[in-house]
Amino acid sequence: PSMLCSWLSTIAGGIVVLCVSLKIFLPYFWEDLIYFLRWKRSKATVKKWARNGILSIIDLFMQRAEKIPHKPFLIYEGTVYTYQDVDRRSNKVAQVFLHYGNLKKGDTVALLMGNGPDFIHVWFGLAKLGFIVAFLNINIHSRSLLACINTCAAKALVIGEDCLGSIEKEFILNLLENNVAVWLMGPSSPFQHVHTLPDKLDRVPDNPVPSHLRAVTDTRNTALYIFTSGSTGFPKAAIITHLRTLVASLAFAQCGAVSQDIMYVTLPLYHISASLLGISGCIQLGATCVLKKKFSARQFWNDCRKYNVTMFLYIGELCRYLCNQPCKEEDRVHKVRIALGNGIRPSVWKEFLMRFGPIKIFEFYGSTEGNLTFLNYTNKIGAVGRAGIFSKVSFRYSFELLKYDIWKQELLKDENGRCKKAPMGKPGLLVVQVTEDAPFSGYVGNKEASEKKLLRNVFVEGDVYLDTGDLLVMDEDGFLYFTDRVGDTFRWKGENVATSEVAEIIGMMDFVQEVNIYGVSVKDYEGRTGMAAIVLKRHYIFNGERLYKHVVDFLPSYAQPRFVRIMDAMQVTATFKHQKINLANEGFNPEIISEPLYFMYEPASSYIPLTREIYQKVVSGEIRL
Repeated sequence: PSMLCSWLSTIAGGIVVLCVSLKIFLPYFWEDLIYFLRWKRSKATVKKWARNGILSIIDLFMQRAEKIPHKPFLIYEGTVYTYQDVDRRSNKVAQVFLHYGNLKKGDTVALLMGNGPDFIHVWFGLAKLGFIVAFLNINIHSRSLLACINTCAAKALVIGEDCLGSIEKEFILNLLENNVAVWLMGPSSPFQHVHTLPDKLDRVPDNPVPSHLRAVTDTRNTALYIFTSGSTGFPKAAIITHLRTLVASLAFAQCGAVSQDIMYVTLPLYHISASLLGISGCIQLGATCVLKKKFSARQFWNDCRKYNVTMFLYIGELCRYLCNQPCKEEDRVHKVRIALGNGIRPSVWKEFLMRFGPIKIFEFYGSTEGNLTFLNYTNKIGAVGRAGIFSKVSFRYSFELLKYDIWKQELLKDENGRCKKAPMGKPGLLVVQVTEDAPFSGYVGNKEASEKKLLRNVFVEGDVYLDTGDLLVMDEDGFLYFTDRVGDTFRWKGENVATSEVAEIIGMMDFVQEVNIYGVSVKDYEGRTGMAAIVLKRHYIFNGERLYKHVVDFLPSYAQPRFVRIMDAMQVTATFKHQKINLANEGFNPEIISEPLYFMYEPASSYIPLTREIYQKVVSGEIRL
């Protein structure tokens, strides 16, 4: 027995030493291992699906509807739709298009619809006929919409009832002239030669359409077109393959989600986060989705309590809007345990956790058209992802951070014309090698834009990398941090100013609800100087002296915004990202801008109202910046 005891104590001692060593030398070992195992399981799942004939999201959905027909799939405005309900309703949509549609497998049908069960009924119904579905952003204007429909060569367009009001007659006539069939989700049509869907849905059976119509021969075929935000020019249609939709559906599972979870989706369904991570993620888990027409900061937590929500998707400034709401006693009374998304700032992240409790925030990095995703599975505040100790095995892709000259907006190269890697802790342009396993599907109908995203002969002759257009930093622990979008960084006094860092500092002021930093051109100066658009908190007034002191204390002189513009509401894109281009173009001229403007004036140690006289003095060079 004494021998056994000494053996056991030796083993126990060894385990303790191993655990302590891991904690000291590899502090994230267990998290890396768990994530690696989840990733391996996801990979195996996709292979298993393929063996069982599940090659698309619609295949997966139909399997779920067979196995859990009576489980709630969607809850919308209090109404419950089971997996079977959505399956049958989408069958009806498929039957209508089969009988009246005059379309064939492989055709593209565009969807212009707001959030609601009908978006999903139509999407799935069209997918059951083997159509490629193009999701259109409901906030863009007719001219942009026409460009989008032409780009993806849609043969038909389905318009939601809620979108009818914003549609111009010319737009419809233009489509009909180009032989694009138009379908309305309303009871009657205000236009001639335009079909209505609801009346036909009542006339057709809810039987499944022939399965050969939806059959996918290759998972690398196109399933969807999802449009990029189009911050530069018209939106571009990213090609989303069946494989990509299946892989994206596993994101929540990699965060530890299970079938009992209840997901809250408030983001627009035409965006990749809500449709692929959200709806497809729910299908993969066999979970329930509480769907909201539009995000409401005021109703958010009440909805979470009412429906026992356990996880949600966020994007951009959404978490900030929640933090901006007045504090309530029941702020921590909820069951939410997981939040998945991208674009939360470190200061908001901290405030969010302190206020709403220990929610695991999984910040990820990815783009609509990209071929790589990072996930910050350790929940470390501020990081967008991690290259852990198993990542060489688990990253099917190889990525690099390249040295980049922000001023010239070009990559730095060696004497052989090859790119240089950015040193640890310094920002570099993120590029991802394009391979068989990590393909870049590109944009439909836009060869030029697709080619522009590719870099060739980066390190060796013949290699191809995708240029993400984002500057990231990697620290010595392998954590990745987003610093800026190429083009969002501006240069002043020979220095690079990262807009996100300046916004972080100014956002600390108690009177600031929201801040957007951008560079404005000033006559006879090189580069652009900083300007801050600020939305004030309710019942607070702007304090120029305090902001001046704060900016001088926390920011180097070249990064201090010289101008401030007070706004009632911030201009944001549909995905809650700040609009910078319009603001930068409007500049700081009090003749043009009716809102209050302030100027950083050293002699007064304050931001003072920017009058016409001061403006003239700045432009003429009498006041030096």
